[in-house]
Amino acid sequence: MEHTSIDGHTLICGDVFEALNFYVQNNSVDLIFIDPPYNIGKKFRSTNDKWASDNEYLDWCYRWISICIEKLSSTGSLYIMTSTQFMPYFDIFIRDKLTILSRIVWYYDSSGVQAKNFYGSMYEPILFCVKDEKNYCFNSDDILVEAKTGAKRKLIDYRKPVPTPYSTQKVPGNVWEFPRVRYRMEEYENHPTQKPIQLLERIIKASSNHGDLILDPFSGTFTSSFVAKSFGRKSIGIDIDSEYYKIGLRRVLGLKEKDGNILERELKTYERKNSIDQLTLFERVIND
Repeated sequence: MEHTSIDGHTLICGDVFEALNFYVQNNSVDLIFIDPPYNIGKKFRSTNDKWASDNEYLDWCYRWISICIEKLSSTGSLYIMTSTQFMPYFDIFIRDKLTILSRIVWYYDSSGVQAKNFYGSMYEPILFCVKDEKNYCFNSDDILVEAKTGAKRKLIDYRKPVPTPYSTQKVPGNVWEFPRVRYRMEEYENHPTQKPIQLLERIIKASSNHGDLILDPFSGTFTSSFVAKSFGRKSIGIDIDSEYYKIGLRRVLGLKEKDGNILERELKTYERKNSIDQLTLFERVIND
């Protein structure tokens, strides 16, 4: 297990159970965002996102969920994702331990064909949970979005004592539309399930304050820590893969090298090949 800490941000490369128990104190975290493996066969660098059985996957999940709840402060919030087929099990397990305030749908469009013989999935579910339903952080004014009825149709609410135009802003509902991260996007890192900055911005701005501690036990590209730093929060990010850990060192902590090796953004194979082909063409033009 390896870790690096700079200016209130700790990045850990290691097993999630060991890292949580060794580096994170109970009742210390203000916001936890969890985007674990989904048990659907995604290919990661050093781990296989597929368990021998559904029960084995759920038993594994229940163990770290329970630990994360112990780490959450008395006024803390927890957001957790998984695949559509496993979210009902998460929901039932968690509802006896935390108060589930919202069941969120993160919707995204797709340019490709999702399925041919059934309705393809174009969303991922998120639970928004708190320890104390009467005392938790929710900065509604920081996440307002356009209220289309008021902003575009300019309707008047005649039910009020004094007729009043509908508000042009509102707190988002529980269906969120953010595009998935694709390799040509500016924020892209070489990871198969990278979550968009916009998604984490809404969660972190809504459910934490300046100086609060944010935990992500399956950090991947360390977007949670990146956004936390952007908004003046502290963070702990954990990932078992050493290459993803290097992404965090560069992206969050601003490190330029590790163990004598330069940390640089990695391109996908076909993007790298395209860049090499373009460079070769450029050299030919210069030489001619």
